[in-house]
Amino acid sequence: MEPYVTTGMTESTLAVDGGTPVRTEPFPTWPIWEGTDEEAVLAALRSGRWGSRPGSGFVDAFTNRFAAFHQARRAIAVSNGTVALEVALRAIGVGPFDEVIIPAYTFVATATSVLSVGAIPVFADIRPDTYLMDADDAARRITARTKAIVPVHIAGQPCDLDALIGVARKNGLALIEDAAQAVGASWRGRPIGAIGDIGTLSFQSSKNLNSGEGGALVTDDEALADRAWSLANCGRMPAGAWYHHEIAGSNHRMTEIQGALLLSQLDRLPSQFALREQNARLLDEALSSIRGFTPQARDERVTGHAHHLYVSRYDPQAFGGRPRAWFLSALRAEGVPCSPGYETPLHRTPAVLSERRKWAMLAKESGRQVSCPESPDAENLPVTDRASREEGVWFGQSILLADQRAMHQIVEAVAKVQAWASSH
Repeated sequence: MEPYVTTGMTESTLAVDGGTPVRTEPFPTWPIWEGTDEEAVLAALRSGRWGSRPGSGFVDAFTNRFAAFHQARRAIAVSNGTVALEVALRAIGVGPFDEVIIPAYTFVATATSVLSVGAIPVFADIRPDTYLMDADDAARRITARTKAIVPVHIAGQPCDLDALIGVARKNGLALIEDAAQAVGASWRGRPIGAIGDIGTLSFQSSKNLNSGEGGALVTDDEALADRAWSLANCGRMPAGAWYHHEIAGSNHRMTEIQGALLLSQLDRLPSQFALREQNARLLDEALSSIRGFTPQARDERVTGHAHHLYVSRYDPQAFGGRPRAWFLSALRAEGVPCSPGYETPLHRTPAVLSERRKWAMLAKESGRQVSCPESPDAENLPVTDRASREEGVWFGQSILLADQRAMHQIVEAVAKVQAWASSH
Protein backbone atom coordinates (compact mmCIF):
# COMPACT_ATOMS: atom_id res chain seq x y z
CA MET A 1 0.00 0.00 0.00
CA GLU A 2 1.29 3.47 -0.83
CA PRO A 3 2.18 5.62 2.19
CA TYR A 4 -0.51 8.06 3.21
CA VAL A 5 0.61 11.66 2.77
CA THR A 6 -0.47 13.95 5.60
CA THR A 7 -2.08 17.29 4.95
CA GLY A 8 0.84 19.13 6.47
CA MET A 9 -1.47 20.46 9.18
CA THR A 10 -2.52 23.55 7.23
CA GLU A 11 -5.27 23.92 9.85
CA SER A 12 -3.37 24.74 13.07
CA THR A 13 -6.37 25.52 15.28
CA LEU A 14 -7.18 22.56 17.48
CA ALA A 15 -10.55 20.92 16.87
CA VAL A 16 -11.33 21.29 20.57
CA ASP A 17 -11.08 25.07 19.98
CA GLY A 18 -13.22 25.05 16.84
CA GLY A 19 -10.67 23.94 14.24
CA THR A 20 -11.10 21.19 11.65
CA PRO A 21 -10.57 17.65 13.04
CA VAL A 22 -7.83 15.57 11.46
CA ARG A 23 -10.21 12.60 11.17
CA THR A 24 -13.97 12.55 10.85
CA GLU A 25 -14.56 8.93 9.81
CA PRO A 26 -15.37 6.37 12.52
CA PHE A 27 -12.87 3.68 13.46
CA PRO A 28 -13.87 -0.01 13.27
CA THR A 29 -16.37 -1.08 15.91
CA TRP A 30 -16.08 -4.17 18.10
CA PRO A 31 -17.05 -6.98 18.11
CA ILE A 32 -16.78 -8.06 14.50
CA TRP A 33 -19.06 -10.87 13.44
CA GLU A 34 -20.11 -12.53 10.20
CA GLY A 35 -22.48 -15.16 8.93
CA THR A 36 -20.15 -17.93 10.04
CA ASP A 37 -20.53 -16.78 13.65
CA GLU A 38 -24.31 -16.78 13.32
CA GLU A 39 -24.23 -20.29 11.86
CA ALA A 40 -22.01 -21.54 14.69
CA VAL A 41 -24.28 -20.14 17.39
CA LEU A 42 -27.38 -21.55 15.66
CA ALA A 43 -25.74 -24.97 15.43
CA ALA A 44 -25.14 -24.95 19.18
CA LEU A 45 -28.66 -23.68 19.81
CA ARG A 46 -30.25 -26.34 17.63
CA SER A 47 -28.22 -29.13 19.22
CA GLY A 48 -30.46 -28.91 22.28
CA ARG A 49 -27.41 -29.29 24.52
CA TRP A 50 -26.45 -25.82 25.66
CA GLY A 51 -24.39 -26.77 28.71
CA SER A 52 -20.95 -28.28 28.24
CA ARG A 53 -21.55 -31.21 30.62
CA PRO A 54 -23.04 -33.09 28.85
CA GLY A 55 -22.55 -30.96 25.79
CA SER A 56 -22.75 -31.00 22.05
CA GLY A 57 -18.97 -30.91 21.59
CA PHE A 58 -18.29 -27.24 20.86
CA VAL A 59 -16.51 -26.46 24.15
CA ASP A 60 -14.40 -29.61 23.94
CA ALA A 61 -13.51 -28.81 20.34
CA PHE A 62 -12.58 -25.28 21.31
CA THR A 63 -10.37 -26.31 24.24
CA ASN A 64 -8.52 -28.83 22.08
CA ARG A 65 -7.96 -26.28 19.34
CA PHE A 66 -7.08 -23.49 21.78
CA ALA A 67 -4.50 -25.67 23.53
CA ALA A 68 -2.86 -26.36 20.17
CA PHE A 69 -3.05 -22.66 19.25
CA HIS A 70 -1.12 -21.79 22.42
CA GLN A 71 1.19 -24.83 22.15
CA ALA A 72 -0.05 -26.11 25.49
CA ARG A 73 -0.84 -29.68 26.45
CA ARG A 74 -4.14 -28.76 28.03
CA ALA A 75 -6.73 -25.99 28.00
CA ILE A 76 -9.68 -25.71 30.38
CA ALA A 77 -12.61 -23.49 29.43
CA VAL A 78 -14.32 -21.49 32.19
CA SER A 79 -17.00 -18.84 32.53
CA ASN A 80 -14.70 -15.79 32.55
CA GLY A 81 -11.13 -14.61 32.98
CA THR A 82 -11.57 -13.62 36.62
CA VAL A 83 -12.66 -17.15 37.51
CA ALA A 84 -9.73 -18.50 35.49
CA LEU A 85 -7.33 -16.65 37.81
CA GLU A 86 -9.10 -17.90 40.93
CA VAL A 87 -9.08 -21.48 39.66
CA ALA A 88 -5.37 -21.21 38.79
CA LEU A 89 -4.54 -19.95 42.28
CA ARG A 90 -6.54 -22.73 43.94
CA ALA A 91 -5.04 -25.34 41.62
CA ILE A 92 -1.48 -24.49 42.68
CA GLY A 93 -2.49 -24.50 46.34
CA VAL A 94 -2.68 -20.80 47.23
CA GLY A 95 -4.82 -20.31 50.31
CA PRO A 96 -5.47 -18.12 53.36
CA PHE A 97 -2.60 -15.86 54.43
CA ASP A 98 -0.30 -16.84 51.56
CA GLU A 99 1.21 -13.93 49.67
CA VAL A 100 1.01 -13.50 45.90
CA ILE A 101 3.07 -10.89 44.05
CA ILE A 102 1.16 -8.99 41.36
CA PRO A 103 1.46 -5.62 39.61
CA ALA A 104 -0.76 -2.75 40.74
CA TYR A 105 -1.08 -1.52 37.14
CA THR A 106 -3.71 -3.99 35.98
CA PHE A 107 -7.44 -4.70 36.13
CA VAL A 108 -8.88 -5.20 39.61
CA ALA A 109 -9.57 -8.91 39.01
CA THR A 110 -5.89 -9.74 39.36
CA ALA A 111 -6.08 -8.59 42.99
CA THR A 112 -9.62 -9.72 43.85
CA SER A 113 -8.92 -13.25 42.62
CA VAL A 114 -6.04 -13.42 45.11
CA LEU A 115 -8.27 -12.05 47.88
CA SER A 116 -11.05 -14.49 46.97
CA VAL A 117 -8.87 -17.42 48.09
CA GLY A 118 -7.90 -15.61 51.30
CA ALA A 119 -4.41 -14.70 50.15
CA ILE A 120 -2.68 -11.32 50.34
CA PRO A 121 -1.77 -9.43 47.13
CA VAL A 122 1.70 -7.92 47.35
CA PHE A 123 2.31 -5.24 44.75
CA ALA A 124 5.45 -4.99 42.62
CA ASP A 125 6.28 -1.94 40.52
CA ILE A 126 6.34 -1.87 36.73
CA ARG A 127 9.07 -0.93 34.28
CA PRO A 128 8.86 2.66 33.01
CA ASP A 129 9.39 1.72 29.37
CA THR A 130 6.88 -1.14 29.07
CA TYR A 131 4.51 -0.81 32.07
CA LEU A 132 5.09 -4.54 32.66
CA MET A 133 6.10 -6.11 35.98
CA ASP A 134 9.65 -5.28 37.08
CA ALA A 135 11.25 -8.66 37.86
CA ASP A 136 13.89 -7.12 40.13
CA ASP A 137 11.26 -5.29 42.18
CA ALA A 138 9.17 -8.46 42.41
CA ALA A 139 12.19 -10.36 43.72
CA ARG A 140 12.71 -7.75 46.45
CA ARG A 141 9.17 -8.29 47.74
CA ILE A 142 9.43 -12.06 48.27
CA THR A 143 8.99 -13.27 51.84
CA ALA A 144 8.77 -16.66 53.49
CA ARG A 145 5.00 -16.42 52.97
CA THR A 146 5.13 -15.84 49.19
CA LYS A 147 3.49 -18.65 47.23
CA ALA A 148 3.25 -17.35 43.66
CA ILE A 149 4.07 -14.54 41.23
CA VAL A 150 1.39 -13.37 38.78
CA PRO A 151 2.84 -11.15 36.03
CA VAL A 152 0.27 -9.53 33.74
CA HIS A 153 0.91 -9.26 30.00
CA ILE A 154 -0.47 -5.71 29.88
CA ALA A 155 -1.77 -4.50 26.50
CA GLY A 156 -0.88 -7.87 24.96
CA GLN A 157 2.91 -7.69 25.33
CA PRO A 158 4.52 -10.59 27.20
CA CYS A 159 6.40 -9.70 30.36
CA ASP A 160 10.09 -10.61 30.73
CA LEU A 161 9.35 -14.27 31.25
CA ASP A 162 13.02 -15.25 31.29
CA ALA A 163 13.65 -13.05 34.34
CA LEU A 164 10.37 -13.75 36.09
CA ILE A 165 10.54 -17.52 35.71
CA GLY A 166 14.12 -17.32 36.95
CA VAL A 167 12.97 -15.46 40.07
CA ALA A 168 10.14 -17.94 40.64
CA ARG A 169 12.31 -21.03 40.22
CA LYS A 170 15.11 -19.64 42.41
CA ASN A 171 12.62 -19.10 45.23
CA GLY A 172 10.46 -22.19 44.78
CA LEU A 173 7.40 -20.21 43.68
CA ALA A 174 4.68 -20.89 41.13
CA LEU A 175 4.35 -18.52 38.19
CA ILE A 176 0.85 -17.82 36.84
CA GLU A 177 0.67 -15.83 33.60
CA ASP A 178 -2.25 -13.42 33.62
CA ALA A 179 -2.66 -13.30 29.86
CA ALA A 180 -6.19 -11.87 29.80
CA GLN A 181 -5.12 -9.23 27.25
CA ALA A 182 -2.61 -11.36 25.35
CA VAL A 183 -4.33 -14.12 23.40
CA GLY A 184 -1.94 -15.29 20.67
CA ALA A 185 1.08 -13.30 21.91
CA SER A 186 4.43 -15.09 21.94
CA TRP A 187 7.78 -14.97 23.73
CA ARG A 188 10.87 -16.27 21.93
CA GLY A 189 8.62 -17.90 19.34
CA ARG A 190 6.36 -19.71 21.81
CA PRO A 191 2.82 -18.60 22.62
CA ILE A 192 2.36 -17.29 26.14
CA GLY A 193 0.24 -18.98 28.80
CA ALA A 194 1.92 -22.33 29.37
CA ILE A 195 5.46 -20.94 29.54
CA GLY A 196 4.95 -20.52 33.29
CA ASP A 197 3.20 -23.13 35.42
CA ILE A 198 -0.25 -22.12 34.23
CA GLY A 199 -1.78 -19.20 32.33
CA THR A 200 -5.20 -17.57 32.26
CA LEU A 201 -6.99 -15.82 29.40
CA SER A 202 -10.19 -13.84 28.97
CA PHE A 203 -12.83 -13.77 26.23
CA GLN A 204 -14.80 -10.86 27.69
CA SER A 205 -16.51 -8.42 25.31
CA SER A 206 -13.52 -6.12 24.78
CA LYS A 207 -10.97 -8.89 24.27
CA ASN A 208 -9.33 -9.78 20.95
CA LEU A 209 -11.02 -13.21 21.04
CA ASN A 210 -14.53 -12.49 22.22
CA SER A 211 -17.58 -14.50 23.26
CA GLY A 212 -19.18 -11.83 25.44
CA GLU A 213 -17.84 -13.56 28.54
CA GLY A 214 -15.63 -16.59 28.99
CA GLY A 215 -12.11 -17.56 29.89
CA ALA A 216 -9.56 -20.35 29.75
CA LEU A 217 -6.55 -21.81 31.52
CA VAL A 218 -3.62 -23.35 29.66
CA THR A 219 -0.81 -25.49 31.07
CA ASP A 220 1.65 -28.25 30.25
CA ASP A 221 1.24 -29.82 33.70
CA GLU A 222 -1.28 -32.66 33.43
CA ALA A 223 -1.86 -32.94 37.19
CA LEU A 224 -2.39 -29.19 37.47
CA ALA A 225 -4.76 -29.29 34.50
CA ASP A 226 -6.81 -32.10 36.07
CA ARG A 227 -7.06 -30.18 39.33
CA ALA A 228 -8.10 -26.97 37.53
CA TRP A 229 -10.69 -28.89 35.50
CA SER A 230 -12.08 -30.42 38.70
CA LEU A 231 -12.23 -27.07 40.52
CA ALA A 232 -14.24 -25.63 37.62
CA ASN A 233 -16.50 -28.69 37.39
CA CYS A 234 -17.96 -29.07 40.88
CA GLY A 235 -15.05 -31.18 42.13
CA ARG A 236 -15.64 -34.01 39.68
CA MET A 237 -12.71 -35.91 38.20
CA PRO A 238 -12.18 -35.85 34.40
CA ALA A 239 -12.77 -39.61 34.15
CA GLY A 240 -15.02 -39.92 37.20
CA ALA A 241 -18.72 -40.53 37.65
CA TRP A 242 -21.19 -37.65 37.52
CA TYR A 243 -21.93 -37.70 41.24
CA HIS A 244 -18.39 -38.49 42.36
CA HIS A 245 -16.66 -35.43 43.86
CA GLU A 246 -13.05 -35.65 44.99
CA ILE A 247 -12.48 -32.01 45.97
CA ALA A 248 -14.60 -28.99 46.86
CA GLY A 249 -14.95 -27.27 43.51
CA SER A 250 -17.52 -24.95 42.01
CA ASN A 251 -19.38 -24.60 38.72
CA HIS A 252 -17.41 -22.32 36.40
CA ARG A 253 -18.21 -24.04 33.12
CA MET A 254 -18.49 -22.37 29.74
CA THR A 255 -21.67 -22.86 27.69
CA GLU A 256 -21.77 -24.64 24.34
CA ILE A 257 -23.03 -21.45 22.68
CA GLN A 258 -19.90 -19.62 23.86
CA GLY A 259 -17.74 -22.50 22.69
CA ALA A 260 -19.29 -22.43 19.23
CA LEU A 261 -18.82 -18.67 18.92
CA LEU A 262 -15.19 -18.89 20.04
CA LEU A 263 -14.46 -21.60 17.49
CA SER A 264 -15.79 -19.32 14.77
CA GLN A 265 -14.04 -16.21 16.11
CA LEU A 266 -10.76 -18.12 16.34
CA ASP A 267 -10.80 -18.57 12.55
CA ARG A 268 -10.25 -14.85 11.94
CA LEU A 269 -7.98 -14.15 14.92
CA PRO A 270 -4.69 -14.75 13.00
CA SER A 271 -5.52 -12.22 10.28
CA GLN A 272 -6.70 -9.66 12.85
CA PHE A 273 -3.56 -10.31 14.89
CA ALA A 274 -1.36 -9.66 11.85
CA LEU A 275 -3.19 -6.42 11.01
CA ARG A 276 -2.81 -5.12 14.57
CA GLU A 277 0.89 -5.95 14.50
CA GLN A 278 1.35 -4.19 11.15
CA ASN A 279 -0.46 -1.03 12.21
CA ALA A 280 1.20 -0.95 15.63
CA ARG A 281 4.64 -1.16 14.01
CA LEU A 282 3.71 1.79 11.82
CA LEU A 283 2.59 3.80 14.86
CA ASP A 284 5.69 2.81 16.84
CA GLU A 285 7.98 4.22 14.19
CA ALA A 286 6.03 7.39 13.43
CA LEU A 287 4.96 8.38 16.96
CA SER A 288 8.43 7.89 18.42
CA SER A 289 9.55 11.02 16.56
CA ILE A 290 7.00 13.22 18.36
CA ARG A 291 8.48 14.83 21.43
CA GLY A 292 6.74 13.91 24.66
CA PHE A 293 4.69 10.99 23.30
CA THR A 294 6.54 7.67 23.61
CA PRO A 295 5.04 4.32 22.52
CA GLN A 296 5.38 1.31 24.82
CA ALA A 297 8.83 -0.18 24.32
CA ARG A 298 8.91 -3.64 22.80
CA ASP A 299 11.30 -6.30 24.09
CA GLU A 300 13.22 -7.89 21.23
CA ARG A 301 12.30 -11.33 22.64
CA VAL A 302 8.60 -10.58 22.04
CA THR A 303 7.87 -12.44 18.81
CA GLY A 304 4.15 -11.71 18.87
CA HIS A 305 2.40 -8.74 20.52
CA ALA A 306 -1.39 -9.12 20.81
CA HIS A 307 -1.96 -5.34 21.00
CA HIS A 308 -5.16 -5.56 22.97
CA LEU A 309 -4.21 -1.97 23.73
CA TYR A 310 -1.80 0.44 22.13
CA VAL A 311 -0.09 2.11 25.09
CA SER A 312 2.03 5.27 25.11
CA ARG A 313 3.56 7.58 27.71
CA TYR A 314 2.57 11.24 27.79
CA ASP A 315 5.08 13.77 29.13
CA PRO A 316 3.23 16.93 30.27
CA GLN A 317 6.42 19.00 30.12
CA ALA A 318 6.67 18.47 26.37
CA PHE A 319 3.15 19.88 26.05
CA GLY A 320 3.69 23.10 27.93
CA GLY A 321 2.99 21.50 31.30
CA ARG A 322 -0.60 20.70 30.35
CA PRO A 323 -2.07 17.68 32.14
CA ARG A 324 -2.92 14.42 30.43
CA ALA A 325 -6.66 15.18 30.64
CA TRP A 326 -6.13 18.22 28.39
CA PHE A 327 -4.21 16.13 25.86
CA LEU A 328 -6.84 13.38 25.79
CA SER A 329 -9.62 15.91 25.26
CA ALA A 330 -7.71 17.57 22.43
CA LEU A 331 -6.90 14.25 20.74
CA ARG A 332 -10.49 13.01 20.95
CA ALA A 333 -11.66 16.22 19.33
CA GLU A 334 -9.29 15.49 16.44
CA GLY A 335 -11.18 12.23 15.88
CA VAL A 336 -8.92 9.79 17.74
CA PRO A 337 -10.59 7.77 20.55
CA CYS A 338 -8.26 7.44 23.53
CA SER A 339 -8.29 6.88 27.27
CA PRO A 340 -6.07 7.35 30.34
CA GLY A 341 -6.29 3.66 31.18
CA TYR A 342 -5.93 2.65 34.82
CA GLU A 343 -6.25 5.97 36.64
CA THR A 344 -6.46 4.34 40.08
CA PRO A 345 -3.79 1.67 40.61
CA LEU A 346 -4.75 -1.33 42.70
CA HIS A 347 -2.75 -0.31 45.76
CA ARG A 348 -5.02 2.76 45.92
CA THR A 349 -8.30 1.02 45.03
CA PRO A 350 -10.73 1.07 48.00
CA ALA A 351 -12.17 -2.41 47.44
CA VAL A 352 -8.70 -3.96 47.34
CA LEU A 353 -7.47 -2.02 50.37
CA SER A 354 -10.45 -2.94 52.55
CA GLU A 355 -10.36 -6.64 51.67
CA ARG A 356 -6.60 -6.85 52.13
CA ARG A 357 -6.82 -5.16 55.54
CA LYS A 358 -9.51 -7.66 56.53
CA TRP A 359 -7.32 -10.66 55.69
CA ALA A 360 -4.28 -9.03 57.30
CA MET A 361 -6.26 -8.54 60.51
CA LEU A 362 -7.43 -12.17 60.47
CA ALA A 363 -3.83 -13.25 59.94
CA LYS A 364 -2.70 -11.19 62.92
CA GLU A 365 -5.45 -12.65 65.10
CA SER A 366 -4.20 -16.14 64.22
CA GLY A 367 -0.65 -15.21 65.17
CA ARG A 368 0.68 -14.62 61.65
CA GLN A 369 2.21 -11.57 60.04
CA VAL A 370 1.60 -10.68 56.39
CA SER A 371 2.77 -7.90 54.10
CA CYS A 372 0.19 -5.12 54.35
CA PRO A 373 1.56 -1.54 54.41
CA GLU A 374 -0.47 0.94 56.42
CA SER A 375 -0.93 3.39 53.55
CA PRO A 376 -0.78 3.30 49.74
CA ASP A 377 2.21 5.67 49.77
CA ALA A 378 4.16 3.13 51.80
CA GLU A 379 3.89 0.64 48.93
CA ASN A 380 6.68 2.54 47.12
CA LEU A 381 5.40 2.12 43.55
CA PRO A 382 6.59 5.33 41.86
CA VAL A 383 6.41 4.11 38.26
CA THR A 384 2.91 2.71 38.74
CA ASP A 385 1.70 5.95 40.34
CA ARG A 386 3.19 8.05 37.54
CA ALA A 387 1.70 5.85 34.81
CA SER A 388 -1.74 6.01 36.40
CA ARG A 389 -1.81 9.67 37.37
CA GLU A 390 -0.17 11.46 34.47
CA GLU A 391 1.51 9.33 31.79
CA GLY A 392 -0.55 6.46 30.40
CA VAL A 393 -2.48 6.93 27.15
CA TRP A 394 -4.37 4.02 25.57
CA PHE A 395 -5.81 3.35 22.12
CA GLY A 396 -8.22 0.40 22.00
CA GLN A 397 -7.45 -2.69 19.92
CA SER A 398 -10.20 -2.06 17.34
CA ILE A 399 -8.43 1.15 16.27
CA LEU A 400 -5.60 -1.05 15.01
CA LEU A 401 -8.02 -2.83 12.67
CA ALA A 402 -8.40 0.32 10.57
CA ASP A 403 -6.39 1.00 7.39
CA GLN A 404 -2.94 2.61 7.13
CA ARG A 405 -4.47 5.97 6.29
CA ALA A 406 -6.12 5.94 9.71
CA MET A 407 -2.75 5.22 11.37
CA HIS A 408 -1.20 8.21 9.62
CA GLN A 409 -4.11 10.35 10.76
CA ILE A 410 -3.50 9.28 14.36
CA VAL A 411 0.11 10.39 14.00
CA GLU A 412 -0.98 13.64 12.38
CA ALA A 413 -3.44 14.33 15.19
CA VAL A 414 -0.82 13.77 17.92
CA ALA A 415 1.67 15.93 16.03
CA LYS A 416 -0.91 18.68 15.59
CA VAL A 417 -1.70 18.78 19.31
CA GLN A 418 2.01 18.72 20.19
CA ALA A 419 2.81 21.54 17.75
CA TRP A 420 0.02 23.70 19.14
CA ALA A 421 1.08 23.04 22.73
CA SER A 422 4.70 23.87 21.96
CA SER A 423 3.76 27.24 20.45
CA HIS A 424 1.26 28.40 23.05
